[in-house]
Amino acid sequence: MMNDQHSDFKHTENAPLRICFGFVMLVFITILSSLRAYAQDTKDSTLHEFKIEGKQNASNDARVNIFAPGLKVTTIDSATLQQYQMQSMASLLAQQVPVFVKSYGFNQLATLNFRGSSAAQSAVLWNGIPIQNAAMGIADVSLIPVMLMSRANIVYGSSSALWGSGNVGGALLLENEAAIFGSSKTTLAASAGTGSFGQYMASFKAKIVRKKFYFSTSIFGQNAENNFRYTTQSGAHRSLQNDHLLSGSLMLHAAVLDTPSILLNAYLWLQQYDREIPPALFEPSSTKRQKDMGVRFLTDWQKPLGKGTYYGKLAIIYDKINYSDEQVLLNTESKTRSVFLEMGWRKQFRNLGQLMVFAPCQFSWMSNGAENEDTALQQRAALVAAWEIKALRQKLNISTSVRGEIIDNEDILLPGINASYRLTRWLSLRANAQRTYRAPSLLERYSFPGGNLNLKPEQGWSEDAGYTVNAKIGRLTIFHDLAVFNRDIHDWIYWLGGTIWTPHNISEVNSRGLETENKLTYTIGKWKVHAGLNTCYVLATTTSSYIYNDGSIGKQIPYTPRYNGQLSIGVGWKGISLNYNHTYTGYRFTTTDESSWMLPYSTGNVQLMYDKPIRNHSCQIIASCNNIWNQQYQLVDQRPMPGINWLVGLRVE
Repeated sequence: MMNDQHSDFKHTENAPLRICFGFVMLVFITILSSLRAYAQDTKDSTLHEFKIEGKQNASNDARVNIFAPGLKVTTIDSATLQQYQMQSMASLLAQQVPVFVKSYGFNQLATLNFRGSSAAQSAVLWNGIPIQNAAMGIADVSLIPVMLMSRANIVYGSSSALWGSGNVGGALLLENEAAIFGSSKTTLAASAGTGSFGQYMASFKAKIVRKKFYFSTSIFGQNAENNFRYTTQSGAHRSLQNDHLLSGSLMLHAAVLDTPSILLNAYLWLQQYDREIPPALFEPSSTKRQKDMGVRFLTDWQKPLGKGTYYGKLAIIYDKINYSDEQVLLNTESKTRSVFLEMGWRKQFRNLGQLMVFAPCQFSWMSNGAENEDTALQQRAALVAAWEIKALRQKLNISTSVRGEIIDNEDILLPGINASYRLTRWLSLRANAQRTYRAPSLLERYSFPGGNLNLKPEQGWSEDAGYTVNAKIGRLTIFHDLAVFNRDIHDWIYWLGGTIWTPHNISEVNSRGLETENKLTYTIGKWKVHAGLNTCYVLATTTSSYIYNDGSIGKQIPYTPRYNGQLSIGVGWKGISLNYNHTYTGYRFTTTDESSWMLPYSTGNVQLMYDKPIRNHSCQIIASCNNIWNQQYQLVDQRPMPGINWLVGLRVE
């Protein structure tokens, strides 16, 4: 039974949602009504197009561009985003980035593992707003279509002070295109594709640019049977059953430039996924099915004042998951709601660097869909200060940050410092140290049955350091990055059980290892040749345990490969680009005592893109062939992955 504090919300839980959605509709009606006025304001046809950000940065977030000089940040370039625009973010990350994506199958649940962290210790942010499911504390990256996003950055290591507690292992930062204002222009784009196992997908994009108004919409739909053939434990060949997927996503972005300096944005992201869950290798059949529905609304504003900038954000997130299994007459529904607020101020001082102060707050509710349900609540409020300064003739860049946060009744202080030093024009050094903290999720504490009200938060320290070589010698560009890391987490949360699973604080875990990113690019005329190699070595072992003689001391955390890497070779000529990508994933233990494991596997993948301008149109042909060597493998025990499969699509803008 929930405590009284949580029970008080059971009669009023829908009231905040009604108010929030009413506010959403009011904001969009206000902004869209401005279109009629601004669309007519096209007299100044000589007005030059401009973006609010004065220079091209890796992100629209100042925390990435200014206050993270010592953090390892990997930016996925626009060409790669275009190559994967008909696939999910899970596929892109698994093939192109040194991060382990734990997938339960083709188009099934996929979560992130940064440097030996758990899925709940990895953050996913959309335009600066955390979008992990408020109940589970994790984000399913298989539900994020690449075509909805225009920027993607990966922040490795802990950055809890800047992006919030819970960001222990790393963060995926997703962003939409920044609003553009200028002379009147309308852009339309449509694409369609098909692939193996009954895959069909289509998308549509529209963008309207006016002097003081911007509007864009993106629509993506997908249907797939996913009935690929696999080999059973007895050696028989069968087609996967009960694995149909039907999904749809809609993204709206409206922006108004109220004055030359005040910008108001509003985003609305709707999506629904209806997917069947196939049987595991030990199951004769399956009737499991899961329906995910999400509504995410975000509005933000910013106003420069002198050398400073004020900004504010309001986000409302609603997630509903319906899970059913006809074989056991099970039908459950969970609903979560989150309201996120943030106010901030940033200013550049002449000789004292930059200062940023912001105050984020988040309120999350979880309910199980029953008529007389109890509602669990989690409240977070924080005050953050970050300061960045340059010294030694701009070669040394230091950023310190501190977050004071209250989660329910727990007070925590999360300090951090990171720095970089440009030793030469082509060599730079960096280092980062952060205190880490993750409060148990609503599901870990309040799920019935199985919740554990006595769970302690996970906490510890994280350190990493590295260097980057970025040099150009004639037509050859050399990029090499190396990072070493260490992280100690106390009271690691792990689920144990049989019929009923319950989370427990079981141990202290030490994660350490080494990552490298390497790329060579050679350009001659209209030809460009590149070769790249990413490697990752992770030791994530239990150093102490609360469970007597459990056999986990000194053993690798389950589903954390010691070795993984990606090799890529490609060539580009005029509008044609061809790339081969090879991935390797090492042994993964499935038990805490290393008594059971999964074999390593490799996959080969080919991507082809042809971009041909025809008059005032841009035509793209995109094709990919995944697992071209037809490797039989599993990412999660007893969950087969498909053999060779292909995808081809056409995009016209």
